[in-house]
Amino acid sequence: GDLPPVMAEQARDSDGWVKIVADWIDRSQGADSDLDPLWPTEILQEGIAAAHEAGARVTAHAFSHKAIDGLLEAGIDCIEHGSGIDEEQAQECVRRGIPVTPTLLQVELFNQFAAQAGKKYPVYAATMQQMWEQRREHFAMLHAAGVQLLPGTDSGGYQPHGELGRELALWERGGVSPREISDLATWHARDYLGIGAIEPGVRADYLRYRVDPSDALARATKPEKVALLGQEFSPAAAVN
Repeated sequence: GDLPPVMAEQARDSDGWVKIVADWIDRSQGADSDLDPLWPTEILQEGIAAAHEAGARVTAHAFSHKAIDGLLEAGIDCIEHGSGIDEEQAQECVRRGIPVTPTLLQVELFNQFAAQAGKKYPVYAATMQQMWEQRREHFAMLHAAGVQLLPGTDSGGYQPHGELGRELALWERGGVSPREISDLATWHARDYLGIGAIEPGVRADYLRYRVDPSDALARATKPEKVALLGQEFSPAAAVN
């Protein structure tokens, strides 16, 4: 019951976004523990409505399939990971204009999470292992369904900062063309975030490469320069 007022408070203090954690392993169930939704749908509805009323949008960490229906019903604006989304839910994301940040670098670690769970949490381990085994087909399904893909790496935890190039290389390996990846990672993402793309008066943020990333993404994963608000930095300085 504390979630809606906390989300409203965070929305007022935010730059336009509130993030919630929608599912996690409930270890209190012992060997039967699995990824489970953390919030009843009606509480999610109240919380998301409160954030919207304060002028913010809401994104959610969600690994599991079980968490997705509640998020969709509650009016979520974006989903991070989305590794449990099925084809019907993907179509609903398309219909509602809900993008997904697939964090393929993070999903690559799911087999390690399963191994760490071991015999103590076998149900959770099986869930993570299955999503890892189906990760490539799942990403291809999201793309084929027409879900808008937002770039992101889940950096700051298991993933270091500055690895977006490696993430997008996995998108290319998953069947998305370099040209489409360049579009999705630049002006499509900026339009969704409300930053503005290539038009007079918008903030000048750009990356400079030695090769055209839309032709050779794998050879363009490290930019020479990063510019924020028109000021250039080395990539390491920009990340820091």
